[in-house]
Amino acid sequence: MQKTQFFSWLVSGRPSFHLPALKLLLESMFLSVDPYMRPYSQRIMKEGDIMIGTQVARIVESKNPAFTVGAFVVADRGWRTHFISDGKGLQLLLSSWPESLPKSLALGTVGMPGLTAYFGLLEVCKMKPGETVLVNAAAGTVGSVVGQLAKIGGCKVVGCAGSDDKVAYLKKIGFDEVFNYKTVKSLDEVLHKASPDGYDCFFDNVGGEFASVAINQMKKYGRIAVCGAISQYNDSVPQKGPYMQMPMIYKELQMEGFLVTRWNSRREEGLQALLKWVVEGKVKCHEQVTEGFENMPMAFIGMLKGETLGKAVVKV
Repeated sequence: MQKTQFFSWLVSGRPSFHLPALKLLLESMFLSVDPYMRPYSQRIMKEGDIMIGTQVARIVESKNPAFTVGAFVVADRGWRTHFISDGKGLQLLLSSWPESLPKSLALGTVGMPGLTAYFGLLEVCKMKPGETVLVNAAAGTVGSVVGQLAKIGGCKVVGCAGSDDKVAYLKKIGFDEVFNYKTVKSLDEVLHKASPDGYDCFFDNVGGEFASVAINQMKKYGRIAVCGAISQYNDSVPQKGPYMQMPMIYKELQMEGFLVTRWNSRREEGLQALLKWVVEGKVKCHEQVTEGFENMPMAFIGMLKGETLGKAVVKV
């Protein structure tokens, strides 16, 4: 049965289908593809489970007075084209969302990745005007927002990415210094050249060798926000050292891992700020959109291979 036929059958009013009281029928419009899916799926999923993930969905049937037909929500219901909900866990798009702005951005810059950048930079790194911020995987959604927010905050920003096209994009959106980590001869040298005085803040999405080198470039009392460990997600055998204790001690550094869910109570604050900057053109967005629900695996594999520039989404 085709998706459109299935949908028509669901809402056709046939006696075989009845939407229970206070329930909602939703249709996914966009599905998110994110790096976290690899380690979390390995930890919490078993064969036969629906793949984890977030979507922007439209309400097509409602028996819940809190949600009107036609409204758009962000939901965490995995790789599904349709689903039934009682409304719990659904987040309505901001009422101030402009009609001209793609709703898919609620999965990226004005969504969880943007909030990760916002709170990680402001609350963990505690950046200050005039400081120097280093961010790796800078062409991803989180990294690119980190860099742009740091510029808004009056900082110098150094970023790295894995292709010349990504480097060109980061320069275009305002990064001060950018390099392709795959082509440099010495990571230590290029980091020193980009900021001879060192780094006040390091927003780490990668871990591994990059983090081991970068930590030696930190200024005294520097702050490191550990957001991800992309370099290790595909490892079958855990990586070993080098180890970070000595530079941590000598430079009196602060290193803190975090999950964005820590600031769920401030979600509205972060989204409103991000939306304002996007509308004003202070934060620019790039999406890599794949058409068709059946192409979710292809988009996921491409993201794992580092082929994605900006935010990867699938238009259902």
